[in-house]
Amino acid sequence: MFYYLLIAFQAFCMFHVYKSRNDYYWYFLIFFVPLIGGLVYFILKVINKTNMNNTLNTITHIINPLKEIKDLKKKLAFKDSFQNKISLADALAEKNDFNNAIVYYEKALSGKYKNHPLTLNKVLKCYFQIKNYKKVLHYANKLNLAKSSNGSICLYAISLENCGFITEAEIQFKKTDKKYSHHTERLELSKFLVRRNKKEDAKIVLNNIIIEIENMIKSNKKKHKHIYNESKKLISEI
Repeated sequence: MFYYLLIAFQAFCMFHVYKSRNDYYWYFLIFFVPLIGGLVYFILKVINKTNMNNTLNTITHIINPLKEIKDLKKKLAFKDSFQNKISLADALAEKNDFNNAIVYYEKALSGKYKNHPLTLNKVLKCYFQIKNYKKVLHYANKLNLAKSSNGSICLYAISLENCGFITEAEIQFKKTDKKYSHHTERLELSKFLVRRNKKEDAKIVLNNIIIEIENMIKSNKKKHKHIYNESKKLISEI
């Protein structure tokens, strides 16, 4: 039992190093000196009054990853409320159990909540994850996309393309093409343009993304590193 607890504690510490972007030497200390290294890291980098509850919850989830789902199902069984359905669906979606998340999101979309925008967005994203593009269109048509996030508009555009509505897909994609923002969506736009053999248009979008990221401060460059590298790779292949 102690061995499994030690492994769980070690996994938690290494995950915390990654999530907090702490120095790389902590990985080696925690891995090669698991108990002492983990305790030192936990005391110096984890424990404080504001995040103790989050830390304990994280450890619990590592040891028993299904506990949260079981607890939320019990809570829903006790009180069949909109918020309890959403909480359970959110937890399932976070664990990439999109099919079951959809079940509870759709149960929540009833009565006075049948057109609840945030929930419609969530179920739309789940259907996109399982590549049910027709369902994405179904829920997108219930939303005011002008007030939705650019991420949802992008998913809608990709789904339109996959369902054969190419002209409308391009219209939706181009709504995200705003300089100095929406870099992920604009990268998807450039990929769409390449697929439509509009390579010069794609190069313009990609060049703008690359220049904007190069002119960012260091922390933002790091945040957008994946987008930058993918943009550079794609433009070199066109």
